[in-house]
Parts: sequence; structure tokens; C-alpha cells
Amino acid sequence: MRWRTIALVSLGVNLALAAAGLFVTRQQAAKVAAALAASGHPSTVQTTTNFVARRQLFSWREVESADYPTYVANLRQIGCPEQTIRDLIIADVNVLYSRRRAMELITAAQQWWRSEPDTNVVRAAAEKARELEEERRALLTRLLGPNWETGDLVSIPRPSRAGVVLDGRVLGALPADTKQAIQNVNVRSQDRMQAYLDAQRHAGKEPDPVELAKLRQQTRDELAGLLSPPELEEFLLRYSQDGNDLRAEFGQLRFFDPTPDEFRAVFRATDDLDQRIQLLADATDPSSVEARKALEDQRENAIKIALGPERYEQYRMLHDPVYRDAVAAAEEAGTPEAAGALYAINQAALAEQNRIRGDTNLTADQKSIELKRLELEQLQANTVATGQDLPPEPPPDLPVIPPKKVYVLGPGDSAATIALMYGLPVSAIKAANPKVDFNRLKPGDAVTIPGSPFSPASSP
Repeated sequence: MRWRTIALVSLGVNLALAAAGLFVTRQQAAKVAAALAASGHPSTVQTTTNFVARRQLFSWREVESADYPTYVANLRQIGCPEQTIRDLIIADVNVLYSRRRAMELITAAQQWWRSEPDTNVVRAAAEKARELEEERRALLTRLLGPNWETGDLVSIPRPSRAGVVLDGRVLGALPADTKQAIQNVNVRSQDRMQAYLDAQRHAGKEPDPVELAKLRQQTRDELAGLLSPPELEEFLLRYSQDGNDLRAEFGQLRFFDPTPDEFRAVFRATDDLDQRIQLLADATDPSSVEARKALEDQRENAIKIALGPERYEQYRMLHDPVYRDAVAAAEEAGTPEAAGALYAINQAALAEQNRIRGDTNLTADQKSIELKRLELEQLQANTVATGQDLPPEPPPDLPVIPPKKVYVLGPGDSAATIALMYGLPVSAIKAANPKVDFNRLKPGDAVTIPGSPFSPASSP
């Protein structure tokens, strides 16, 4: 008999639940019908037990409106709680202005070809962002009253950590769900990377570049499933490790300043090669070392093709710190065209410094005097090359030695570079060497240097 008792109890409970459900449904139907009637919409809801003939009491389109005040009024007409109205309107307005910021602001992050942000772009973006924020706040104040911000801070969730900025013509136009998926990929990528780094640190090991490259490739694969090739390239230009490394490389050159097209061309030419080189980063076996060297040579040639002969030569020269110093000095003097002459002078001076330091026939004091003389002559030659006024002569009590009488040519030397180095006219150099054919100079030739008018006077 026990099963009968259980069945009767179960039947009673089901009947009670059905009655309660019927009562609540009839109450909701009457409430919505009244709200729709008040808003001018004819009610088709029947408060009878056969309400299932209408499967949806009202359409959300009947509430939504392109006009925010009407939208708020419609929400209130259907009895929506004020806190819910506030949350809905704040969320909707925030989405609207987030989309406007993504599409209307030109930020430094969008200029992925620059190693240093353009201060004018940063300033303009900050001003535009301020204007949009003022518009957003003014709209919410007009719709919800002056205390809307309390509801915003309490009711609208905020991200626990910052994500990547998805703005601009390409990434800013992505659908909201795609943007959210990208942020999720970014979070997972950060978590994987941090977990690996923590594990290596706890094990007392350095991070393995190959493993780091594999983790980054995993992130790329996930992004490739969300983005089209142009969208993925835009993301990688801005946020990939290869993009960051390329910006750092160009930034170190200081004066190269690639255009967007140049940066994109070099990135396209080197991105795959860089990933393959990273996978061989720690390899020590001969075949892997040889393969890495071949990839590095291939990368250099790819850059040469991407930039073209003239720009590649400038790119190559700027890897020499002596040339970068020459360019900096020429820029500072306002004569950028003098960079080549300054480079030749500084190269010759550097070679002479090395010769003096390695000369075993000179004492330490003599080397110091020779180096000081060379420094003064280099300064004078650089001054002449940039068209600046000559510095004052040193005090007469400084120790001096006779100027060098013979100069041995190095690679790239010519009568012009020797003249610039010693602060002499080319005619004076040629006059002191009547038997030298200056049209056929080559490294190793010796040239007599007459006394420089800019060097300290010496006794015969």
C-alpha cells in the first residue's frame, strides 16, 4: 500500500504546481496586455486557459526604439524595474560609444610601424576620447538623471584585467562577438604563458625559447580560426612578438623611420622566417646551426628585396653605431647631407685611435697627447664638414707634439676625407705630394700631411 500513498502525494503536488503556474501565467498576461495597451499597441492576449495559442506575449522590438527617451518610456510602461532600466540603458550606451571609440579614434596602437608613438596622434586621440566620454556622460545624465553613475559602478561588470585594444579601420569594425572571442584567446594565451614561466622559475630553469615560440604559435592558430587573413595580419602587426621585435629593431636604428608600406613588406617577408629561426634557437648540432644560419641569410635577403636597394643600404649602414653617430651629429647641426662625410672622418679617426693605442713605440703620456691631438683634429674636421664655426684653440700651455707627417690610407680613404680629417684644403694635400696620383689611391698608400693651420704650433 505504500506505493499508493506515494502516488497520491505525487499527484497532489503536481496538481498544486499546475494550479500555481496557471495563476502566475494569467497574471503576467494581464500585466503585459495592459502595458501594451497603454503604449498604443492592441492587445491580442486572452486571459483564458487556452493562452498557448500565442507563444510570445510581446516582441522586444515593440519595446526597443532608436530614440532613447522612447526606449526608456517603453521599458517603464511594461513595468520594468528602474534598476533594470538603468542597467539596460547604461549597457546599451556603453556599447554605442565603445563602437564609436573603436571606429573614430586614431590611436598610437594603430600606427604599428612606429617604434615610438607620434605625440600629435596621442594628443589628438586623448582629446577625441575626452569629447566622446563627455557626450556619453551627458546622454546618460539626460536619460537617467544625475545619479546614474552610481548604478553604472554597482551594476555593470568591469573586466578584471585589460585586454588588447581592437580599434581602427580593420579591428575596430569586427563584430562584438568576434572581439569578445579574441579577448578570450588573449586571456588564455596570457594564462598559458604565465603558467609556463612560473613552472620554469619554480624548477630553477630559464625559459626555453623554443617552447615560448610554440605557445605563441598556439595563440596564432586560435586567432586564425576567428579572423580573415587581412584581419589576422593587422592583429599580428600590432600585437605579435615578431611585430614587437621588428619595431624594436627599427627603433634601434633611430633614423630609418619606415613607412607603413615598408614595415608591412618587411613583416610579411620575415614573419615566417622568424618563427622558423625561433624553433632552432637553442639547437647546437651542426645541421641545425647550419640551417639557422641559412634562414638568417634568407631573412636578410628578404629584407633587401622588401626595402629595395637604396633603402636597404641605409638600413644596413644604420646598423653601424659609428654611422648612427654621424647621422645624429649631422641632424643636430642642421646639415643631414653631411652624414656621409662625418662618417668617413669618424671612421678614419677610429682607425687612428686604434693605431695609437697599439703603438708600442709610444709611452702612455705620448699616447694620451696623440689621442688628444686626434680628438681636436677630428672635431675641427667635423666642424668644417657641417659648416659650423671652428672651436677656440686650446690654451698654449697644453703639451703638444709635432703633427703626424705621413698618413697611411685605409679602406674608403680619399684626398677629400684626409683633407677633412686634418682640416686642410685638398689643394694643400696634393701640393705636399706632387708624385702621388690621387686618382688611383688605394689602401696602404702613404700620403705626406703638411702642417695643419688648426693644429697647435710646433717647433722644428
